[in-house]
Amino acid sequence: MELTAAEIRRAVRAALAEDLGSGDATTLATVPATARSVALMRAREPLTAAGIQFAEIAFRELSPQIKIQKLARDGQKVAAGKTLLKISGSSRAILSAERVALNFVQRLSGVATATATFANEIKGFRAKILDTRKTTPGWRRFEKYAVKCGGGKNHRIGLFDLILIKDNHLVALRNEKPNAVAAAILRARKKFPKLKVEVEADTLTQVAQAADAGADIILLDNMTTTQLRQAVKIVCGHAKTEASGGVNLKTVRAIASTGVDFISVGAITHSARAVDIGLDFE
Repeated sequence: MELTAAEIRRAVRAALAEDLGSGDATTLATVPATARSVALMRAREPLTAAGIQFAEIAFRELSPQIKIQKLARDGQKVAAGKTLLKISGSSRAILSAERVALNFVQRLSGVATATATFANEIKGFRAKILDTRKTTPGWRRFEKYAVKCGGGKNHRIGLFDLILIKDNHLVALRNEKPNAVAAAILRARKKFPKLKVEVEADTLTQVAQAADAGADIILLDNMTTTQLRQAVKIVCGHAKTEASGGVNLKTVRAIASTGVDFISVGAITHSARAVDIGLDFE
C-alpha cells in the first residue's frame, strides 16, 4: 500500500477546512502576521512513526515558504524525546496547522505502533500480521499504509480486490451440491477468474472442503490452537492459512506457533491508541 501526494493533500485540505472554518480566531487576534517561529514535533513515548508527510503538507498548505527538516521517516522506531520534524517560518501557519498535523501523525503512528507490537510478538515464526476492513471510514488507505509501516501486511483493500466467502455466504448456499464451500468457490472462479479466493471455515470439515475445492486462502475462524494445528495439517500447503478471532497480545504467539501463514488482527486499526506526540515552540 503506497499513498500518493495528491490523496494525502486532499485529506489534509479537508481536515484544515474542517478545523479552520472562517479562520483561526485566536491566532489571528493575538499573533502578528510578521511573527516567525521554530517548532519541534517530538515523540513523547516510544513509537513507530507513520504519517509524517501529512504533517509536512499541513504546514506547507498554510505557508508554502515554511521550512521543514524531517528528522524521522515512516516505519522508523522512534525513542521518547526524539524529534520528528523541525518547522521554521510563519508563526500563524504553524499554530493553525498544528492540530491537523498532530492528528494525522498521532493516529497513524498509533496504528503503526500497534502493528509493530504484534509483529514483534511473533518473530521467529513464519506467520505475518494482517489487517482487516475494520477501519475508520474514509481513512482505510491511510490506516492500511500505517499497518505496513509497522511491519504488517495488507489484506484486501475492499470488497473488490479479493473474494472472501464468509459464513453468511455459505448459509445462503447450504443446499448446494456437493457442499456449500465447493459450490461457492466454483461460482467465484467462474465470475472473477483473476481474483484470489478465500473461504472462511468454522470447522475442520469446512477446512477440508475448501482445500479440496482449490481455495487460495482458508480463514480459520475462532479455532483453538489444537484445531489450528489440525487445520494446517489438513491443508498441507495446498492453500495459505489465516487465523482470525480471539487474537490479542497474550494469544498471538501461541497462534503463530501452530504454523499458520497469516494472523488477522482487527485491533491494530479499530482499537489503535493515538500515540503521544507534541509540538513545542523553541
